[in-house]
Amino acid sequence: MPSPAWRVAIGSIFAESSHFLTTRIDRSYFENTYIYERNDLFKLAGTDCEIAGALTICESEKAEVVPLVAARSVSGGPVTDECYDDLKNLLLAPLREALPVDGVILPLHGAMTTLSDDDPEGDLIFSVRQIVGKSVPIIVTLDLHAHVTQKMVENADAIIGFTHYPHDDTFTTGQRSADLLFKILRGEARPVTVMAKVPVICSGINGMTFGDAPMAHLTRQARELEKQPEILSVSIFHVQPSIDIPGMGSGGLVIANGDIEIAEHEARKLAEDYWARRHDFEPEIITVSEAVRRGREIDGGPVLLVDTADCVGGGAAGDSVALLERLLELGITEPTFLMVIDPEAALSCAQAGIGQQLALDLGYKIDPSWGDSIKVEGTVRHLLDGKFRYRSGIYGGTIGNMGLSAVLQIGAIQILIMSRPTYDWLDEQFRAAGLDARDAKFIGVKNPMNYNFAYRDVAKAAFVVDTPGPTPPTLRRMPFKRLARPFFPVDEDIPGLQPAILKTSL
Repeated sequence: MPSPAWRVAIGSIFAESSHFLTTRIDRSYFENTYIYERNDLFKLAGTDCEIAGALTICESEKAEVVPLVAARSVSGGPVTDECYDDLKNLLLAPLREALPVDGVILPLHGAMTTLSDDDPEGDLIFSVRQIVGKSVPIIVTLDLHAHVTQKMVENADAIIGFTHYPHDDTFTTGQRSADLLFKILRGEARPVTVMAKVPVICSGINGMTFGDAPMAHLTRQARELEKQPEILSVSIFHVQPSIDIPGMGSGGLVIANGDIEIAEHEARKLAEDYWARRHDFEPEIITVSEAVRRGREIDGGPVLLVDTADCVGGGAAGDSVALLERLLELGITEPTFLMVIDPEAALSCAQAGIGQQLALDLGYKIDPSWGDSIKVEGTVRHLLDGKFRYRSGIYGGTIGNMGLSAVLQIGAIQILIMSRPTYDWLDEQFRAAGLDARDAKFIGVKNPMNYNFAYRDVAKAAFVVDTPGPTPPTLRRMPFKRLARPFFPVDEDIPGLQPAILKTSL
């Protein structure tokens, strides 16, 4: 007999928050990426995101897809309550109208907060559960930097995390989520979930899932576990370190087929191994002057100056000029590319025009809590509307929009001045501005990981520099208020530590 025509609802609200910012994510942040309501969700087919992957499996299963909403934002501060309530309604209203459905797929981030809720994604999953009932499977996908909560585990039938960092597996993550959903619907799987976490709160710099990095070892263990017939899925989570919430931690989430004891046993082992490798997650950090000295000793370029403290992808404002200021003090003479978000300065450059010289105050206009603007003089070399297409990864195939942007040359430094924050995947922003990495000796990159992909074919070296900002390379000095000690790296040893256990309610 032919399989039934299952009806699968798909919806997503994807944002990542930081509590060390004065900015807030409102609807404009999502609109600058995308909000696709109802049937417009199908515009994501053919891209690299989770929804696109899930759609391919639904098509192969001849399932009817019920589109809810797909909303994605670049990272920032907490989401405003009004924005969250609006987007939540855009997801839940069409779900209520579409009942009954046989299953739900929810691609989320896992580290979104709102001004009044530490766990809006847990709330969203719970709200979906209230609508569809206990018997309808809900499959959730999360960024591997999620803060997994008991509310998420209780209300989702399965949680599947990204397996790669940098995140180039979003499409296949969507496919894995849909594959598991159809196994459940066919009666081939009865998932039970256990998350075990330890208090490791580190930046993502050594969190890559390739090579000899600690996260790579844990990831390979996860893939080996998935070869066991009783294991349905294993995810390793390296918690987003820029949120300030009780109960944060990193570790392993194991989904077993009906056997919660196996799931808990394997999740504990992964968390204990995570703790044993904790020191390997802390990076070497050097001063800007030392990075320049080492870079000058290297033949050719580019040499990457990793200014991760101002990472837009981690929630920072992207408006820091700390690296620029230090390079100017050092009297840098080598060709150098930098970037900053400063809509006021971008407009001033546009009004002056290409080839014109001007003086302006640059930087720290969005989040001045981390520094002061600096006075610079330069020549406008290029103007652009700021639109570009992501070539792959989490936003692959979609359009990014930096807004009105300009390239200002200050001596040997060419700085891309943007009006809006956009996620750094490869070097799409520099390319859109006509800046070729092969022409630079030094490049300032404001992300902790993706530069490994963006410049892997050209970079001669990369140095993590010590600069101020809300997404620093180490969390040792961050002003946590709600995250209770002990936690690594502030506390290097915690005698008698036992992993915290979150699990399916049976």
